Amino acid sequence: MDFHLSPETAAWREELRTFLAQELPPGFEGDDDFFDNEEQMAFAKEFTKKLGARRWFAPAWPEEYGGMGKTPVEQMVLNEELAYHRAPSGGRLFTIGITGPTLMVHGNEEQKQRFLPGMASGEVWYCQGFSEPESGSDLASMQTRAVRDGDDYVINGQKIWTSNAHVADMMMLLARTNPDVPKHKGISAFMVDMTAPGVSVQGIDNIASRHDFNQVFFEDVRVPAENLVGGVDHGWYVATTTLDFERSNIAAISGARRTVHDLIRWAKETHPGGRPWDKPGVRHKLGDLAVEAEVGRLVAYRTVWLQSKGEIPNYEASLGKIWMAMMGIKVANTGLNLLGAYGQLEPGSRWAQLQGRLRTAYLLAMSGPIGGGTSEVQKNIVAQRGLGLPRGT
Repeated sequence: MDFHLSPETAAWREELRTFLAQELPPGFEGDDDFFDNEEQMAFAKEFTKKLGARRWFAPAWPEEYGGMGKTPVEQMVLNEELAYHRAPSGGRLFTIGITGPTLMVHGNEEQKQRFLPGMASGEVWYCQGFSEPESGSDLASMQTRAVRDGDDYVINGQKIWTSNAHVADMMMLLARTNPDVPKHKGISAFMVDMTAPGVSVQGIDNIASRHDFNQVFFEDVRVPAENLVGGVDHGWYVATTTLDFERSNIAAISGARRTVHDLIRWAKETHPGGRPWDKPGVRHKLGDLAVEAEVGRLVAYRTVWLQSKGEIPNYEASLGKIWMAMMGIKVANTGLNLLGAYGQLEPGSRWAQLQGRLRTAYLLAMSGPIGGGTSEVQKNIVAQRGLGLPRGT
């Protein structure tokens, strides 16, 4: 792997930084909860459309689908800069990072022409309908049903932990189309309009009192058969592709790097009792975090390098997922302890340090080893597909 960026990619990074300096308000620190704040949500939509108008929302996609034909590495640089500067995500992970690339692998040409341009423009946001109340790590045990009826499929069931469903326009949904075959072989994938009759969304507040998660209910929802992706009963292959793209996301690592850099800056400032940076133990802990953040960044770079060669990362993406989950916990824990009692103050509190971001990060980090596939599952993937070890009995 070549760790050097080409002159063109380096220039692209500088162009992005110039754009962000112009479009983000002075001193912009982002908002961890764009989807619960109407003002921030409006800003996120406006910002997303500005990216789309420049074809920057999905620059690595072919021009006929709304992109610029740039390389996956250049797409990664965009994602990295947006996350580092805490720019509004606009559902980027599920729309551009997951659904779009999966559709390019498994969708037919008509579906690509119909769905991809709306994603690339930043006007149509997606969510992912996978988990169910009784189907988490054992995803193939899902019970949501899709039954063919003429030119449509009729869907009934429930999804849970559906991130951003309350602001999404479309969903990539997995449903059981054949209950009489082994569970992995009877699943199909669909593109579902979230405004279709029979779709209802109920919010779930997480431990940080944020509305990221949702339950989504389907009651006799009619989905055109032309929205079936990858063929009947081939949804498991669509799902594994989707998860590989999800787990190779660089945004979490880039966000962690930004938090580490913020902590270093904060530690070098004078506070009651002196500068934390003057204590060797503080410097050592922050140095460890800086090293581990760079390691995570390089793991993500390797994953994208594989994508640039036309490969779909598998165990490499799982390695990144494990590392990102560990990093999230370690950065939040170290940061919260470094801030002391101030770290417990919530965002908006008068004396909160670093906008109260570490408190929120600490609460949310606990879900890192669970969401998107548990760390135990990821380690099994690495062991079996990466190291060639046998499956346990």
